[in-house]
Amino acid sequence: MSAHLAVNVLDASSLLSAFGALGIAVILFAETGLLVGFFLPGDSLLFTAGLLCVPGATSGPQLHLVQVIPAALAGALVGAQAGYVIGRRGGRALLARSNRRSLRQGAERAEELLAKYGHGKAIVLARFIPVVRTVLNPLCGVLDVPAGVFVRWQVLGGALWAVGVVLAGYGLGSSVSGIDRYLLPIIGLVVVVSVIPVVLEILRARRTGGAAQ
Repeated sequence: MSAHLAVNVLDASSLLSAFGALGIAVILFAETGLLVGFFLPGDSLLFTAGLLCVPGATSGPQLHLVQVIPAALAGALVGAQAGYVIGRRGGRALLARSNRRSLRQGAERAEELLAKYGHGKAIVLARFIPVVRTVLNPLCGVLDVPAGVFVRWQVLGGALWAVGVVLAGYGLGSSVSGIDRYLLPIIGLVVVVSVIPVVLEILRARRTGGAAQ
């Protein structure tokens, strides 16, 4: 009995098997709205959900686009808005108290994006960068980004990210027969691709720090 109840929150397939479309909404809300959710597998969760929407493509649970897409949108959009509100009510203090180096680096990167690209483009781009998409929403609240501006761009970015990654998984599952045999490597590739921006940022920060010395 306990084996069936065990859920690995870092494993997209485990989460989807346990909670289905509802789990997508909850996980995306936590990842995009709560600072504690920075480690959650948003990209791989969305991609795997898209694969599982293809009838007979995998041996995992059968999901449906008409449930997955609304759940993904709800989690991503409501989560971002919750993060913004948290930022308005003391997000900077929460970030300052965190002992997670990845969160602090994410906050620095988010501030750089806002300074370099402006509010709109930064909010959209952040959706596709793990950790940064977690901290940018409260940071926008901290920096008093106008509410209307934030809502407009976070809805656009959230929709592009959530729907786009789900449809990418669905499209691959529909076009490649027997994809179940390659499911784990594909999910692993998605995870690797999703963390590339974080790795590049860490390397850039180290080069900058070394040059400064």
